[in-house]
Amino acid sequence: MAEKTIDTDTYKLYPSPRNVHREVFEHQVFVPHPYALIDLPSFHLKGRHSLFAAYRLADRKHGQLVTFEHAADRAVFNTGFVPD
Repeated sequence: MAEKTIDTDTYKLYPSPRNVHREVFEHQVFVPHPYALIDLPSFHLKGRHSLFAAYRLADRKHGQLVTFEHAADRAVFNTGFVPD
């Protein structure tokens, strides 16, 4: 069965089936690489987080949206993520 989409004012989101939490958290990073592999457990984040395939409505760009419960986790992700 297909996952439901989540529509926000900014994005159309498709939850990753590997998400433990299917929530859109306050702290977000849009990754403009729709096919990049993002292994969130390897970042050893402290709080809850989620990953979505994303379609950004403003510029019609496809990518991925990573959301975090804590701003510190967003900083860890920004520092450690390198698209392949």
